[in-house]
Amino acid sequence: MRAGSRLCVVLVSLAAFTAGTSAPVVAQTTPRVPHTAVLDGARLQQTKMRLDRGDPQLRRAVAVLTARADKWLDQGPWTVVDKPRPAPGGDVHDYLSQAPYWWPSQPPTSDNPWGCPYVQRDGERNPEVDSGTDRQDVEKTFDSAYGLSLTWYYTGEKRYAEKAGQVLRTWFLDPATRMNPNLNHAQFIPCKYDGRAIGIIDFSQSYTSVVDALALLATGAPGWTRTDRTGMARWNTDFLDWLKNSDFGKQEGAATNNHGTFYDMQLAALAYATGDKDLARRTVLDARTKRIAPQIAADGSQPQELTRTRSWHYSTFDLVAYTRLAAIGRHLGVNLWAYQGPDGQSLFKAVDYLLPAATGAAAWPHPELEFHRYAATDVVHAAADAGDARARRAVPLLEEPPGGDLWALRPAAEQLDSIAG
Repeated sequence: MRAGSRLCVVLVSLAAFTAGTSAPVVAQTTPRVPHTAVLDGARLQQTKMRLDRGDPQLRRAVAVLTARADKWLDQGPWTVVDKPRPAPGGDVHDYLSQAPYWWPSQPPTSDNPWGCPYVQRDGERNPEVDSGTDRQDVEKTFDSAYGLSLTWYYTGEKRYAEKAGQVLRTWFLDPATRMNPNLNHAQFIPCKYDGRAIGIIDFSQSYTSVVDALALLATGAPGWTRTDRTGMARWNTDFLDWLKNSDFGKQEGAATNNHGTFYDMQLAALAYATGDKDLARRTVLDARTKRIAPQIAADGSQPQELTRTRSWHYSTFDLVAYTRLAAIGRHLGVNLWAYQGPDGQSLFKAVDYLLPAATGAAAWPHPELEFHRYAATDVVHAAADAGDARARRAVPLLEEPPGGDLWALRPAAEQLDSIAG
């Protein structure tokens, strides 16, 4: 039988997910293999079937996942129209975020409500970034939609699917609250720039989680309708068109550091999800000579990321994009892990460069304001799964991220020590 060609009915006890809590045994249906862009849909189904057979490690992981999802149930939904001031141009449906390290130099007045001109104070985060824009709300939207959809997939409890649907419809689809499919005003600087190309990373660093959440819900989630699926496909197609053809999109695609890597990853995921597999495959293939060869050194270091005061964070961050791009390539017959540049550059070498610090065997030898060993956990998992023997040996020595290691349930790298900006 071809994987996912028919539904498999199993019995699942909800008591398995909550220690010490009795619950009735209920009929559970294993969804079809989801057409995910980053996650491996067939692997998710296999994991689900192992869970239903009572795998104790997976039961513990699902208990953690469910606890996280429960916290989202009484939050949101969020929308771009709720911010106190619209984006430049006045359209309340335009997404707005603000450059984090720029501050007003004057007290606000009726004639100068922003307190312009703004000046840069590198490393000092302006609280306006969190209170007056859409940045925090979009992160909650992405994180909740992903976590709730995964929890529905593994537990079959409709409340998680219904909440995920509410979150997605409010942000993307409902006419009164939807976001316009562009990032024209991301990371703006008041009185200086109405938006900047680098603001695209507000989405590219985690929007692929939404793409995969949509694929999970499309396997039969209660309350997620054909109209919802069609609406999100249209939104993603329009957003992909903006990414390809806007000036900001072209500028971000030309970036030579993590911004460029994340741009390619987002572009490939959206192209794959919306049916443009030629663009998706071409983007992954081009990353070999466009990204890996010039951005990763022969020893595996990432010189552009090592110049940052948060060099550990940005080295792991860039590899989140690379490993997700490699995962997309897997669906398209491209093995990005196998590529070696003219000086031996490769993704395996880039991950191996992190292993001494990731396992605690040695200190990270570059500037880092706030070192978190667990930031490398997911990318090491990804390399181990791809066949890196050194990474595989390192896995037992990794530091567990706060809240637990969920790799077994969602084997796609996330930035575990995320910082804004």
